[in-house]
Amino acid sequence: MDVLTVGVLRSWARTALAELGRARVEIDELNVYPVPDGDTGTNLYLTWEAACDALPEGELTFAEAVQAFGRGALLGARGNSGVIASQLVRACGLRLAENLPRRQENEPKSVLADPRMSEAAAFADALVFAADAAYGAVAEPVEGTMLTVAREAANAALKAANNGQSLPEVCLAAVGAARVALIKTTEQLEPLRRAGVVDAGGAGLVVILGAMESVLSGRAPAGTTGVPARIQPETEVGNDLDADGPAYEVMYLLDAPDEKIGDFRQQLARLGDSVVVVGGDELWNVHVHTDDVGAAIEQGIGIGRPYRIRVTHFADLVPHPPIPGRAVIAVAAGEGLAGLFAEAGAIVVRGGPGRRCSTGELLKAIEESGAPEIVILPNDKDSIAVAEAAATAARQDGLRVAVIPTRAQVQGLAAIAVHDPERSFDDDVVQLSAAAGQTRHGAVTIAVKDAWTMAGTCKIGDALGVVDGDFALITDELETAATGVVDRLLGGGGELMTVVRGQDATAELVDALVRHVRRIRRDVDVVVYDGGQDRYPLLIGVE
Repeated sequence: MDVLTVGVLRSWARTALAELGRARVEIDELNVYPVPDGDTGTNLYLTWEAACDALPEGELTFAEAVQAFGRGALLGARGNSGVIASQLVRACGLRLAENLPRRQENEPKSVLADPRMSEAAAFADALVFAADAAYGAVAEPVEGTMLTVAREAANAALKAANNGQSLPEVCLAAVGAARVALIKTTEQLEPLRRAGVVDAGGAGLVVILGAMESVLSGRAPAGTTGVPARIQPETEVGNDLDADGPAYEVMYLLDAPDEKIGDFRQQLARLGDSVVVVGGDELWNVHVHTDDVGAAIEQGIGIGRPYRIRVTHFADLVPHPPIPGRAVIAVAAGEGLAGLFAEAGAIVVRGGPGRRCSTGELLKAIEESGAPEIVILPNDKDSIAVAEAAATAARQDGLRVAVIPTRAQVQGLAAIAVHDPERSFDDDVVQLSAAAGQTRHGAVTIAVKDAWTMAGTCKIGDALGVVDGDFALITDELETAATGVVDRLLGGGGELMTVVRGQDATAELVDALVRHVRRIRRDVDVVVYDGGQDRYPLLIGVE
């Protein structure tokens, strides 16, 4: 793909969000600088999710799309790395919008705004502009961080573009240089060298750039995240936050004149470190580590209007014994399923296939529960990363949170059935995890396009059988698919089968499936629920 369009931006946004979700925990574990609070991967994920949520549906020009995406990143930026990433994204997008024409969603390649500049050159120029903007946003730039990775990626892209390489080749050059620069960060910063890690923010940037390369080249993301593992440090590294460093992280949005930001940034630098001020057009995102929270906020009041103020006391990141009380939050894919989870005592968030719940929705449910102990049942493969990100963010507020990696609605039903609030938190988590893990799951659906699956090539209208998350059979009839799924699930044993009927399931289909089970396995109990989910006429679980 050699054209940057709104469609490419949307694909990049989705791919990068999924890849950041996969790499989130690994990046968190690398986080030792500037503060070893283990949240860089989570902050980058939340920042990127905010940018994705801000990208509206419908027909947009390229300029409108990048402006919305950049603004979403700016408003939703979390932590030092998230703020810098938002500046990189916003500056890159604005520069591209200057160089590229006002393309619509699927418009073919047309003349560049600057006819002397190729598509690849426009992309490389935008990366250079973004790296410069990120350096300018930091009061005291430090090498060996994501700033260094961004600059090396941009320089490599510019060199490749000047050599006449194509857009995918330029992006590949940027990714390669970013990976090399990331490895070198270990020796550039003493805290990284002592801990035996690369820079966490830089690792996140490599993931983001890698997602763009995957979209442009048409290659699927690699099976692994590619985040470098920790090497054995020369000396034992503790997990305590630096007692001599600033005690608080202060973040807020600021409405202020652009011409006052330079002096404001320097004033903040006198109050602490890790000062990053990003934005433009009189809207700014402010980040600083300081001992004087009041003074940091007053600096903003002095030039404008600070709001959405967030203060984190680093000492509070150390876990404390929780007071009694526990809530279970379940992601439900349909009205009937929502009712089942609610009856079992869970707080319900709507989501599932076709409607991914957001981290913000889960965090809102956690906050509204008022409970110090939280168990989350994502009940969908794609929602697990979202749940993990919400859990990490909630732990920063002193809550105890566990995510049971339920990959299907029926696994969530099995888990909530054994929930006992009188048990200890750890025991309850073990029991819910065991119940979910012992539930094999399947489903049937109708193909909406021609595609290749693990079971072979399907065509529009084919009935598909899913077993444990993989397509296992392709047939002409839903009943044949359903009985085939059941045969495979029961092949490994089982005593209880749960069938959840979706919006498109007929009574005849359910009756035929129940008769089939009673004919081949009279010892198996069958329970049928109305789930109300779309896309999947039947969800099936065997315990």
